[in-house]
Amino acid sequence: MIIQDILNTEITYLPGVGPKRAELLNKELNVFTYRDLLYYFPYKYIDRTRFYKIAELDPDLPYVQVKGKIKGYSTEGVGPGKRLVADFQDETGTIKLIWFKGGKWITGNYSPGIEFIVFGKPGVFNGIINIIHPEIEAANKIAERINSALQAQYNTTEKLKNQYLTSKTISKFVGTLLKQIKIRLPETLPPYLVAQYKLMDLHESLHKIHFPENPEELEKARHRLKFEELFYIQLNLLKFKTNRNLKLKGFIFSSVGNNFNNFYHKNLPFTLTDAQKRVMKEIRKDLGSGKQMNRLLQGDVGSGKTLVALMSMLIALDNGFQACIMAPTEILAHQHFNTISKLLEGLDIKVRLLTGSSKKASRKSIAESLLDKSLNILIGTHALLEDNVQFSNLGLVIIDEQHRFGVAQRARLWQKNTNPPHILVMTATPIPRTLAMTLYGDLDVSVIDELPPGRVPIKTMHFVDSERNKVFGFIRNQIAEHRQIYIVYPLIKESEKMDYKDLEDGWDTVSRVFPAPKYCISVVHGKMTPSIKEQSMKLFKDGYAHILIATTVIEVGVDIPNATVMIIESAERFGLSQLHQLRGRVGRGGSQSYCILMSADKLSKEAAKRIEVMISTNDGFEIAETDLQLRGPGDIEGTQQSGIPFDLKIANLARDGQLIEYVRHIAEDILAKDPLFQDVQNQIFIHELKRLFSQVQSWSNIS
Repeated sequence: MIIQDILNTEITYLPGVGPKRAELLNKELNVFTYRDLLYYFPYKYIDRTRFYKIAELDPDLPYVQVKGKIKGYSTEGVGPGKRLVADFQDETGTIKLIWFKGGKWITGNYSPGIEFIVFGKPGVFNGIINIIHPEIEAANKIAERINSALQAQYNTTEKLKNQYLTSKTISKFVGTLLKQIKIRLPETLPPYLVAQYKLMDLHESLHKIHFPENPEELEKARHRLKFEELFYIQLNLLKFKTNRNLKLKGFIFSSVGNNFNNFYHKNLPFTLTDAQKRVMKEIRKDLGSGKQMNRLLQGDVGSGKTLVALMSMLIALDNGFQACIMAPTEILAHQHFNTISKLLEGLDIKVRLLTGSSKKASRKSIAESLLDKSLNILIGTHALLEDNVQFSNLGLVIIDEQHRFGVAQRARLWQKNTNPPHILVMTATPIPRTLAMTLYGDLDVSVIDELPPGRVPIKTMHFVDSERNKVFGFIRNQIAEHRQIYIVYPLIKESEKMDYKDLEDGWDTVSRVFPAPKYCISVVHGKMTPSIKEQSMKLFKDGYAHILIATTVIEVGVDIPNATVMIIESAERFGLSQLHQLRGRVGRGGSQSYCILMSADKLSKEAAKRIEVMISTNDGFEIAETDLQLRGPGDIEGTQQSGIPFDLKIANLARDGQLIEYVRHIAEDILAKDPLFQDVQNQIFIHELKRLFSQVQSWSNIS
């Protein structure tokens, strides 16, 4: 208990910190306590056993360490370019050390003639090697360092550096703290787990992650700390799932009746793919199990998720229940309504649409028909969450593109029933397996990984700005064949900061090349009023407009089978996931469709890689995996509301996929044997889960 109190001590009380530095560490690094500092891990390590001679230095080298003496100081430049310069010499030559600030302090503390160790990144100016703002310490003080051949490097910020809170300073703080903690740090995992999986103990891991003596030791410390971080995330998610299954009884949909069978035999537009059949089996098993279904349905754009959702709702209807679909935008809600109404033609099933634009009379009629059970399926936007929308017996909730809703909003929908309805969450954004296990680890996951028959794969091509006339010629040919074209821009207006194509400039160019009245061009962007946006979209949807110029507002939910060409301007500006979503707007009919990626002539390595991936595959899951590798998980939406209460401190979802699966199986085994942690050895889990996750609301019931 005493050691826990020490770890909870405010960082301001650590020798060398004080109130001002503590405030900066709070704001810049989220370091508030001794524990936060211990768990502020290095991002890389530099081998400080190697010393270079000045004659060996080269600007292409990474960080280097040199031993020598300062010959003297001089001041060079004026104004903002004014700098303190020192000639630093060893027996093989001389380099320049340069400081743009703190000159008085430097000259007062580092006297010429004394041997120093200088550490930094070599550069070159006017043919002379220099090191700007080097780390510098007296050679005779090297023995005072905590024994560590690999020197930890910590991320800092400009504000911290301006106050001399460098990586080296943070390392000193950690060293001070470790010397101050005289007792062994208590374990956060039960001894049997540490022994069974041959883990380094916590006390040693926290020392060695900051001050490793060799690479092997560092790797063992890293493995232990990653194991623990990922294990507790998985244990927390799986505990929610286990508790839900123990406590919440779901409605039992025991029969498949007339609604389902009539639709299946009379209205089904095409034979289900094997993937759709597999997913329907998984859903039917859930609905008949007596437990509340919480399932994530993943499927690429156009894979037939809506059809699976409809068939699931028909099972709810056959068992005397109502169902609803909540979509993030009016366009997507209208699309679901139109698609489902068309699929149900001739069947005695009442479907209504409720959005923010619905008239008062329509809202009143919907509210009444929900309560008298004459309304079977309600499709809508956030309007479904309003207090006056009350279901009589809501049995199944389907949430489309769920990451676009806040958790509190989704909870309100879930609470519209005394007993929890079954939940099916759908996403057209393929999620890599390791990410799905972490963001949606308390859900069962179904994947539709096949496209319906008759879908022709989209051809993706890359053109640079200088080839624009070729693209215009291609557009003319497609319009002559009565096809329609999307042109998407990353910006509405020209930006001084970013050299990317913008919609306004694009409109000028395209309208000159494709003049009225022969061609009709429609425009859609996020700053339009909803009514004008709808009118512009309708022009294109009804086939009057040949070309739709838009921003990414059309990324989700526009289904126009006659649109066969998607042109993405400044494609280097977009992430892989967004490029793939935009590409999915075409290829909805039976005709050959095309995605044209336009870019500047010169591309960064990463942008070139993204474009190369888009050209080489249409597989959304392959693209998602590559996206995770390139960008990391930090940009994925929804992490703060999906069971991860903090940024991962040491594990990496892109690189640690195998470890995530490994610890998940361990957590599953523990919960299968001891779901309530009654075993004395497992009671440590209760304490750690409370400490780590007490500030996080459990949304697992609504996912």
